[in-house]
Amino acid sequence: MTSLGERKRDRIDMLAAQAGAVPTGEVGLSLTRSAFRRLRRDPVAIIGAVIVVVFLVVAAFAPLLAPKDPIAQYLLSEIRPGSIPGAREGFPLGVDNLGRDLLSRLIHGSRQSLLIGVVSTVLGVAAGMTLGILAGAFGGWVDTVVMRFVDILLSIPSLLMAITVSVLLGQNQWALMIAIAVTQVPIFARLLRGSMLAQRGSDYAVAARALGVRPARIVFGHVLPNSVSPVIVQATLSLATAIIEAAALSFLGLGDPDIARPEWGAMLASAQAYLSIRPWLAVWPAVCIIVVALGFTLLGERLREALDPKFRR
Repeated sequence: MTSLGERKRDRIDMLAAQAGAVPTGEVGLSLTRSAFRRLRRDPVAIIGAVIVVVFLVVAAFAPLLAPKDPIAQYLLSEIRPGSIPGAREGFPLGVDNLGRDLLSRLIHGSRQSLLIGVVSTVLGVAAGMTLGILAGAFGGWVDTVVMRFVDILLSIPSLLMAITVSVLLGQNQWALMIAIAVTQVPIFARLLRGSMLAQRGSDYAVAARALGVRPARIVFGHVLPNSVSPVIVQATLSLATAIIEAAALSFLGLGDPDIARPEWGAMLASAQAYLSIRPWLAVWPAVCIIVVALGFTLLGERLREALDPKFRR
């Protein structure tokens, strides 16, 4: 026979599980399933998801999909100071100023963009969530110190901060990832802290404190799990920002110096000198950056609306 204390604990767990409950009319569906059902009927979300899936597939299977070696040189006899070969048989998008197949470089560049975007976002999420948990769980002077540090980070323009960090760490791939991650830390810290503060005032958290449940169990067992949904959505949106910032830093010459790893931003930078001869050398990398960033943005925005009770019907 269950004791009164066990029944109270079960009640607290049930209140915590219902903190993000679906509205009336969608009884029996979990928050995740309810959100997925709305996304499945949303054409904008479908378009975003298709773009993201295509990008992931191309990046994952780049060596198999690329028709040629991205660093091998072709058609060198046809490259002259005022002429760069365009599209032809075997080269659907032509070659660049060094005779490298443009299509193959774009395909391999997707892998670089995905790697930089994912790693930098994961680093930003990890550091931001750590600060957010400290501020949201402890409050008081800990919250004040952490949030003043976050405010300092927010006061610096993100691109300027990324450039500064990249210069300090040196010109390499990891420096680029860390530089982008630093710009994302304050976003996730403030988002998680605000969400946790809201959850701390919920019925289940108040009841747990009244019963003497350990603060660590309240924070990590209930408050934190119910607070991470906005962070997950923001991570999807931040992937688009990370890809754009990686391209911007590479365009400025602060990206990966290894030419064996094609990157869309670096391709844009190298195409500047040939805009009057072959503008498509810059157009295609720009189109790739725009389309991929658009895909993540569309999916992230619709995911945010699907998980937000204010947008539910």
